[in-house]
Order: sequence, then C-alpha cells, then structure tokens
Amino acid sequence: MKEASSSGSASAGSSDPRQPATVKQYVPPKVSPQDLPIDYPGFLAVVFAVIGVMLHYKVCSWIAIIFCAQSLANMKNFENDFKQLSMAFMFAIMGLVTAYFGPARPGSTKR
Repeated sequence: MKEASSSGSASAGSSDPRQPATVKQYVPPKVSPQDLPIDYPGFLAVVFAVIGVMLHYKVCSWIAIIFCAQSLANMKNFENDFKQLSMAFMFAIMGLVTAYFGPARPGSTKR
C-alpha cells in the first residue's frame, strides 16, 4: 500500500500541468468610462431625490438616500459616480429639510 501511495504522489508531482514559470498575473481589461454599464441605483437616487424636492415627498427623499448608499457601496468609477452620487445626496437632503422644516404645502394640515 505504501508503494502505491508513494508512486502515486510522485507521478502526480511529475504530471502536474501547472508550471510556475508560465503563470501570468491576471490583469483586468481597461474599460473607458463611456463603456461602463449604467449605475441604476445612482440613477434612481437622482430621480427619487428630484421627485422628493419638487413634490415634497418624504418617502421619495428617504428612498433616494437608500439608493445613494447602495450606489456608494457598488461604486466602480470614482470620479463620474461620485459626482452623480453627491448631487443625488444633496437633493435628497434638501428634499428632507424642505419636507420636514419648510412651509406647509397648500391644502395640507401640519400637526
């Protein structure tokens, strides 16, 4: 039994297809910023933030902040994504401030 295991390990070592001399380091392909896929959470953050500011909907502003956090967690292209994300976050905060502390909308009662 010992002979079979020792000859098995010796043959496995000599017939191992991996050769350290031919290993190449993986380099991801370069992709231009225009060819990157659309950042849907970032886009939805902008849409909900603008709706929250324009219509004073608190729910839309909170949803925009959630999408901002998701987009921040999955950010691929820092420069382009950060500009869009910062704009969406500012709009969402602006919508929350105007919804909670701004003047009441006509026809609504503030409690």
